[in-house]
Amino acid sequence: MDFKQFMDTLTTTNSTLELLVGFDKVKNNLATIEMKLTQLNYLLNKQDLKLAVKNLFSQNNECFSVLNILCAVRDNKATIDKESRKITYINDYFENSDSIYEFLTKTGLADIFSNGNLTNLVDYVFGIEVGLDTNARKNRGGTVMEEMISEVFTDAKIEFKTQVQDKDIVGFPNQSFDKKQYDFVIITKRKTYLIETNFYNGGGSKLNEVARSYTDLAKNINKLDAFEFVWITDGLGWKSAKNKLKEAFEHIPCIYNLSTIDQFIENISQEL
Repeated sequence: MDFKQFMDTLTTTNSTLELLVGFDKVKNNLATIEMKLTQLNYLLNKQDLKLAVKNLFSQNNECFSVLNILCAVRDNKATIDKESRKITYINDYFENSDSIYEFLTKTGLADIFSNGNLTNLVDYVFGIEVGLDTNARKNRGGTVMEEMISEVFTDAKIEFKTQVQDKDIVGFPNQSFDKKQYDFVIITKRKTYLIETNFYNGGGSKLNEVARSYTDLAKNINKLDAFEFVWITDGLGWKSAKNKLKEAFEHIPCIYNLSTIDQFIENISQEL
């Protein structure tokens, strides 16, 4: 495998339209808090918001537990008061009506509630959930890469297994390695190929660590006559970790990207 060819044929992106937003996840997240959001709609466009908060709190204080999502925050985030420099966790504000009103005022939600721009908090949070879900694109990107490789193998009529634990690989001395799960395993008459796949749109120190760990893994696997480590990776992020990847090329004979994977297919097809 030629390193220059690999770098010259890196794919710009693996993002598909299906990758942009996980709407099923968005709808599920919304469904868990929809009733509480509907109850909070009572506060919209009230002339005396403080009194409205007090009245709603006396009837149903549980609905205020979802106020954090209105600020696109899921966890019980710590905050600091500018004047007192006191650390307070968001959920602490939801313990009484006065602190809830303080939360609404300081976050700016009080103005949003009162200016008539919002008519339904369920619709508003749907938009927030869509925005928060974009942070999950990186994880979905890895899944998309696996799906693409799976289609390549299927089209080439190559049998494979997915997400295989090392302990389940026949003849593999798993006692010599850290416990690991491989994205794909292909067994031919000649060898068993243990395959990892990933895609990196962005750079960073993580890529150097990935290249190093896979180099070490390949050294251990490839010294076993019956096994071979295969790494299928792609993405322009590798341009920022070019030197470390080049080192990996010196120790891992089987490194491919989406453009060069046909070379791997051609090689193993002769072993089936």
